[in-house]
Amino acid sequence: MSTTRHQALVDEMSTGIRAGRWPAGSRLPTHRAFARENGIALATASKVYATLQEMALVAGETGRGTYVREWPSGSDHSLQSAMPQPAPVDLAFTYPHTPNAEALLTSAWQALRDAGELPRLMEVQPLAGAWPHREAVAHHLYSRGLNADANDVMLVGGAQQGLACTVMALLQPGDVVVVDEMTYPGMLALGQTHMLDMQALRWHAHGGPDLQALADLLQRRPVKAIYTMPTLHNPTGWVMNETEREALVALARQHKVWLIEDATYAFLVSDAPLPLAALAPERTVYVSSLSKSVGGGGRLGFMVVPPALAPRFERTLRALTWSQPGLMAALAAHWIHSGEVLRLEGDKRRAAQQRQAMAQVHLNGLRLQANLESFFVWVHLPEAVRPEPLTLRLAELGIAVAPATAFAAGAHAPRAIRLSLGGASIETLQVALPLVRKAIDDLAWG
Repeated sequence: MSTTRHQALVDEMSTGIRAGRWPAGSRLPTHRAFARENGIALATASKVYATLQEMALVAGETGRGTYVREWPSGSDHSLQSAMPQPAPVDLAFTYPHTPNAEALLTSAWQALRDAGELPRLMEVQPLAGAWPHREAVAHHLYSRGLNADANDVMLVGGAQQGLACTVMALLQPGDVVVVDEMTYPGMLALGQTHMLDMQALRWHAHGGPDLQALADLLQRRPVKAIYTMPTLHNPTGWVMNETEREALVALARQHKVWLIEDATYAFLVSDAPLPLAALAPERTVYVSSLSKSVGGGGRLGFMVVPPALAPRFERTLRALTWSQPGLMAALAAHWIHSGEVLRLEGDKRRAAQQRQAMAQVHLNGLRLQANLESFFVWVHLPEAVRPEPLTLRLAELGIAVAPATAFAAGAHAPRAIRLSLGGASIETLQVALPLVRKAIDDLAWG
């Protein structure tokens, strides 16, 4: 029996399980009956069931048979679920502080009032956002190396809603989506909720996805989309170079795979290569927001969508919302045109550099993975230290950190934690980072 036939049966069964054709708890045919129904050898049937078990979709019980597991069967992919309890010092979530936020809002509100825009903001907004606001976002994206047409820009209530819209528009339950082995928990949660077959792509030891492994996976599986953060990967801070981007685009074109480019943190990298959406605009959905650069309460996200996909995305937006948040979009457009967004991005970049320098000093001697312009540090723990006991120890000290399990797309997570440096003050970090280091050393040396 060919490997192709084996994989085809795995795809058929996994899609059926995720789509609910075999509900959780139902018993699958015996290996012998499955082989007879599909005209395959008993060994091949056993191999199919073993693969489904490795995918955590079924469980084999000796003497009783093979049963469908509860789906989604993985952990709850959210940072909240990874935290043992709330902590006063939050190094788990990445919401960089915005100084002088009150003055920023007050001046923008006055400018909108003086321009006579306030009455219009109470009106229902167009499905993809008002045209002047979409033009403003297109203008802003030009500074990121993306020459987007305002017709292709769609506004949403934050990057997470943009990702949800993309998943709903492009994918069906059971579709195969490639993600990095460590990736954004929000995307993993979407994969679980929409019953996607999330395939974890291994990384090189020095950082970055193994594109040869991706090429092999694209040959074996019917991949529908690749989710990637090429500019400032979360949680590691890695930035994909130009050669790697071109290779990824070539693979996507060869196999007719959609690219979902998450550029949430791209603004922090001062000299980044061109976005994937600039290299392959016909098959890349670009998703970002102003939440990290302007403020966490500024829930304006945006997508740049290939024209061929526009009708599909419009139908999805109509299912999600009948009107876009006009007030936030108007504020954002004002800040873009006045230069405030670029100024804030520069301020955030310098703040990140300052905090990274502190982390490098206080965590010296540990194996760190970070971009020196980012707000988080990926800390590889010593051999004797596991993330969960460390997370609990730090929570007892009032410090919240994110363990690797929150980011793991596969069954196994490395011994690592992510420290977010943007929300705490410099004074707080001066105290908290040495405590993190001491907790690691205490567990390492017993």
